[in-house]
Amino acid sequence: MSVSLKSKVVWITGASSGIGEAMALAFASEGSQLILSARRQVELERVKEKCLKLNQIEVTILLLDLEDANSLEAKTMEAEGLYGHVDILINNGGISQRDRIINTDLSVHRRLMEVNYFGSIALSKFLLPNMIKRKIGHHVVITSAVGIISTPFRSGYAASKHALHGWYDALRSEHYDDDIHVSLICPGYIRTNISYNALMGKGEKQNSMDNAQENGMAPEKFARLALKAIKSKKEEVYIGGFKEKLGIYVKRYFPKVFSIMVRKMSVT
Repeated sequence: MSVSLKSKVVWITGASSGIGEAMALAFASEGSQLILSARRQVELERVKEKCLKLNQIEVTILLLDLEDANSLEAKTMEAEGLYGHVDILINNGGISQRDRIINTDLSVHRRLMEVNYFGSIALSKFLLPNMIKRKIGHHVVITSAVGIISTPFRSGYAASKHALHGWYDALRSEHYDDDIHVSLICPGYIRTNISYNALMGKGEKQNSMDNAQENGMAPEKFARLALKAIKSKKEEVYIGGFKEKLGIYVKRYFPKVFSIMVRKMSVT
């Protein structure tokens, strides 16, 4: 069953570029009321203008740093105050990684968990009481194919995405009777700048585009497919190229074969 997104209040993190920007435009086309969050004001203003050109909707910018744990409860209250509630949270903000375990400082692993895992679950937890009270709420988590499988050079990133699956599967089961929905959306390679900002072993950015990323799916196509899954309240969806999706199923049914495959896989 597909639901209408018209006038729904949608809060999107990581909305200043890439998947978040594409999702903002997709929801704008549906007539949703938007809260756009990220750290970069100028880029959020640019995305806001693009949304307003698509549709006569309300779009509000709310600056947000997922790494600033002490600010997240207040930011959630601010988001709820903008329109009185939040119907759908799109937990999209995050950072990636590109280095071997032996080269990666523990501080980098902690930062990946702080942003990708703790930042996301904090927003969901702080939104939950009002969602339960209203009996309306949808938590959409943009995880990754590596939330199910793992590849070289992404140990901390994969761990943070695996953790999201564990927490949100529990949220879904605990609050089914409260009409709280959870959709885990797992992208493969999407053509964004995520690899530019990926963390190396000492915390520095990679500052280059992976070949796999450059040849990945367009974010606009990803957003269309993700929106379809959200409207249908799908629990878990894989969106990407054939090889990424194949890897998920090989890992599930033939784990030893996957172990051989992943050692030979080009992941940058």
